[in-house]
Amino acid sequence: MERHAIGIDLGGTSVKYALVAASGRILYAGEHGSRAAEGAEAVLDAILGGVEACRAFAAREGLTPDGVGIGTPGVVSDDGRTVLGGAENIAGWENLPLADRIEWAAGMRCAACNDANAMAWGETLYGAARGATDVVFVTVGTGIGCGVLIGGRLFRGYRNRGMEMGHITVKCDGERCACGGVGCLEHYASTAALVARYRALSGASQADGREVVRRYGAGDPAAVQALEEHWMYLSHGIASMINLFAPQRIVVGGGISESGEFYFEHLREGVRRQVMAVCGGETEIVPAQLGNRAGSLGAAGLILGEGAQR
Repeated sequence: MERHAIGIDLGGTSVKYALVAASGRILYAGEHGSRAAEGAEAVLDAILGGVEACRAFAAREGLTPDGVGIGTPGVVSDDGRTVLGGAENIAGWENLPLADRIEWAAGMRCAACNDANAMAWGETLYGAARGATDVVFVTVGTGIGCGVLIGGRLFRGYRNRGMEMGHITVKCDGERCACGGVGCLEHYASTAALVARYRALSGASQADGREVVRRYGAGDPAAVQALEEHWMYLSHGIASMINLFAPQRIVVGGGISESGEFYFEHLREGVRRQVMAVCGGETEIVPAQLGNRAGSLGAAGLILGEGAQR
């Protein structure tokens, strides 16, 4: 009988959850708010809400999930048990025994990894990175997360503390980032940064990434300027990653990556102007294929035996 697991993709604004078969087939999926502004306990409740929704569906289908995999912002201990810190978008999300808390509350085995690594692992198993050995994954959302596949294995740095490439510097005299550094890629090129810049330029009190993209298509000058600045900073960051790793592919995920081919045309052109040709001549820049379910699929893979490289 095919095995199943629950995959949780925790973001700064939402919790995405799915019941996943070992083949990669999603049997059930949903999404609700992460309650990040309310603190760690509220986020844990939101995660457990997703777990219970998946488990209820599994029970109706006569299935028993093997456990829960979680992709979370921040740095996760190398045993996949504890969030050490680095999740600036979630209040109090540090030194948290995440796997223990979920196991205690849900009565199921749990393993965790960084959210960008979960997205990377999902795309490696089932999506845009299939067949490749050297890939950089960039997820653009409330923050910017990155994962790196080298020689077919996820590279995580010593004790799982590396690959925070959302915090490489793209503006040396820039503003201070939530991480404490100055001029970070995440501070200038995340979707949250795009929306904040659009609001500052337009005076709009409300907007999200989809609305900025829509208004860009309508020729709104503030949206045009905000997106052009977004592409400039993101292309500089991605060019730096290509110069460092010379990957076969750059896989870009996150909601804004689903804006359409025009988004990637602008991004590729910006990277082309900045990257060293000898490093990036064979690098493709492609959208993630799994959409906003990549993280859930990769997280489930932690439990289903595919995520030993977590």
